[in-house]
Parts: sequence; C-alpha cells; structure tokens
Amino acid sequence: MIQKLNNKQEEIAKEIYDVFQASYKIEAELLQVEFQDFPPLKRTINSFQNSSTNFYGFYKATKLAAVIEIDKIKNTTDICSLVVHPLFFRQGIAKKLLDFALKLHNSESVIVETGLANKPAIALYEKFGFVLNRNFMTSIGIEKVQFSFSK
Repeated sequence: MIQKLNNKQEEIAKEIYDVFQASYKIEAELLQVEFQDFPPLKRTINSFQNSSTNFYGFYKATKLAAVIEIDKIKNTTDICSLVVHPLFFRQGIAKKLLDFALKLHNSESVIVETGLANKPAIALYEKFGFVLNRNFMTSIGIEKVQFSFSK
C-alpha cells in the first residue's frame, strides 16, 4: 500500500532514513563509490524531517519497503529519489511507486536522475518511456544520467 509519509515526525523520518541507507549502499556498490563519499548516504534523519519535498512510502504489512521522494516545480515533477529496501528487491515495488508518481500530479513533464552504472534503475525508467536528456559528471566524479517523461 502506498501512502504519504509525514517526514516531519521523527519516527517516520527514521524509517525513511533506514530505507535510504540500505538501498543507497547497494547503489554505491553499483557505482563503485565509497560509502562515505556518496551524498545520499550522508543524509541525516534531521535532513529528512526538514525537507520540503514530499515522501510516499510503500508498506508491506507494517514494514516500510520503499520510498519515493517527489518535488513539484511549476509544470515539472522531479523524482528526487526512488529507493527500495534490498529485502524487497524484485517484487515490482519500484514500478508501483513510479506509476503512482506519474499519476500524482498533472505535470507536463517528469524528470529523474540516476547513476550511469545503475542499470536496474535505467531499465525501469526506459520501460516506462522515459528518454535520456543528458549525461553529466558530478563534482565527486560520479557519472549520472537524467531522464524525462512527457505526458
């Protein structure tokens, strides 16, 4: 079940943090980046509580299995993060959250970024019809790609 998460509550922010930590450790390995150098792993519980973005979670029973973080900017929906806890990989949860995000706002376009070496994420976005906008290098040397989806 997908529901909006109240990231201002410390307990919820801690759940979000835990899913991010577990998921982004896997992505850091895919991208061959040291954990301590990977910006998503530097986010704190407090940073989730103070974020102005919207968080939606997918629960399996009472366990938060996945989170999508969304920011609506004018006529564009920015998917800031889409993370699935490794215990729940390959269960179609990311697909459900992405489908949810595409229907959430009446935006002209949706954008998302991921590491170039994150083949599972790229395959998911391409399956949904996202198209490559650009490749770029981050300040810490991670090659990323940005995709967009136009409605």
